[in-house]
Amino acid sequence: MDKANSLMRAFRRLGFDGWAIGAVAVAALVATPLIAVVIIAVAPSGDIWSHLSSTVLPLYIEKTLFLLLGVGVGTFVIGTGTAWLVTMCRFPGRWFFNWALLLPLAVPAYVLAFVVTDQLEYAGTLQVWLREIFGWKNRQDYWFPEIRSLGGAIAVMTLVLYPYVYLLSRAAFLEQSVCVLEVSRTLGKGPWRGFFSVALPLARPAIVVGVTLALMEALNDFGTVEFFAVPTFTAGIYDVWLNMNSVAGAAQMASVMMVLVLALIGTERFARRGQRYHHTSSKYSTLPSHRLESWTAAFAFVACLLPVLLGFALPAGVLTAYALEFYSDTLSAKFFTYAANSLSLSAIAAGLAVLIGLFLAYGSRLGGGPVVKAATRFASIGYAVPGAILAIGVMIPLARLDNALDGLSQQVLGIPTGLLLSGTIVAVVYGYVARFLALSYGTLEASLDKITPSMDGAARTLGCTPGQALRRVHFPLVRGSLLTAALLVFVDCMKELPLTIILRPFNYETLATFVFQYASDELLEESALGALTIVAAGILPVILLSLTIVRSRPGHPAGGMAADTGPEVAVP
Repeated sequence: MDKANSLMRAFRRLGFDGWAIGAVAVAALVATPLIAVVIIAVAPSGDIWSHLSSTVLPLYIEKTLFLLLGVGVGTFVIGTGTAWLVTMCRFPGRWFFNWALLLPLAVPAYVLAFVVTDQLEYAGTLQVWLREIFGWKNRQDYWFPEIRSLGGAIAVMTLVLYPYVYLLSRAAFLEQSVCVLEVSRTLGKGPWRGFFSVALPLARPAIVVGVTLALMEALNDFGTVEFFAVPTFTAGIYDVWLNMNSVAGAAQMASVMMVLVLALIGTERFARRGQRYHHTSSKYSTLPSHRLESWTAAFAFVACLLPVLLGFALPAGVLTAYALEFYSDTLSAKFFTYAANSLSLSAIAAGLAVLIGLFLAYGSRLGGGPVVKAATRFASIGYAVPGAILAIGVMIPLARLDNALDGLSQQVLGIPTGLLLSGTIVAVVYGYVARFLALSYGTLEASLDKITPSMDGAARTLGCTPGQALRRVHFPLVRGSLLTAALLVFVDCMKELPLTIILRPFNYETLATFVFQYASDELLEESALGALTIVAAGILPVILLSLTIVRSRPGHPAGGMAADTGPEVAVP
């Protein structure tokens, strides 16, 4: 007891209190999967690495880099271009595209891949229609791009991931000061030259972050690349672990992929090194909108319509038609059981992620120095790590813990315990929390930062402990952010595929695994209701994000809506 008290006093002298110690402990628990991957990767593993590096590894690296390059360019062009058009230009349908351009974010990439293949492959609706019109008999009579290819994967991922860039770049455009734009006009720069020389450089940090997020999601994707037979790192990890039965090889590939992820993050930081963008004026009057006429208005309308049409309207329409026609087949395939599994897992993970995120954010707010801040930051890096990597890091420690508990139980009680953690929903929930904790932690940290520290001081002078201050003062003020964080984590858990496939119990299906399995077996019609349910679950956070960016412009309660009333400048 004396040793424990001495240890606690030593921690307090270093600036640690109970909250700080708890935050570090929780952060270490959440970060365990990442640490486990590194430990397994550096352990002796025979010649598996040399075999991989001489056979499939170069192909995985090549295809992954080409995928990232294509998705990066595509999301940048579509996301930034459409954000500028709806923010600074006036054309028919602008009010609709303000929020509609976010809708593809609700569609998982693998769902769009299934729909696109169903409609565009040789036996799909489009090619059948073309053969009937032009009288073509077989594939040799005409050329049509191959859907299941690297190019198809790039196109599909771009259509569902560009909203990350659109979201952040539109918010950046809305926050820009009118003074800067007015100065560019006085220097003789028109709307388009002003975009490239002024607005785009000012929005560069937000755009880089958006592209980085899109690339991380592309790295995490498993359903699309597996369905299109594109050998990327994620598909390779899955193949090496489960098909080659090599945990060490999968961990080593996962470590290489983690280096690639860290390189992406480092590149984003390096691109913004030493650069600061400050507003030199508090003038936030209505942004000028440039009225487009004739062909320029038509171009803007089509440019904004195509991403919404292909990224959301097409899959939603096809899935709705199939769901209405084949709903009885879907319901007979234990649809409600799979839906209940998805809802329960996502709800549990969302609740735990919010509680842990609040605990870490509040512990960091109370102090603890750089150690606590570094620990909490490291614990929230899971969102940048693909699900396949986290699955390895979750499974191995839990499996070893299960073996230890089973051995102890047999030695003491003579009763085997079996799998208590690995191979159960505990592993799935643990993986979800480790991967999506960053969403809740980031949301709640930002919300707590908006509460002035004087509130904490006032609560302490009134005799409140840190826990009481959290419950009575901070919790009511961040309640909205708690709900937002829970919703974001819930929806991402509903869509998560690679981590769920690897960690789920035997014969345990969620909506994501059900849709992937059926669609991979060319049974998209029977899985349409499940896919449509996943898409519908993602629409609510899209609406919240749309409302957020609309209100993001300082000085205007309705942000982007107020911008619609600005002066018009005709652009031929």
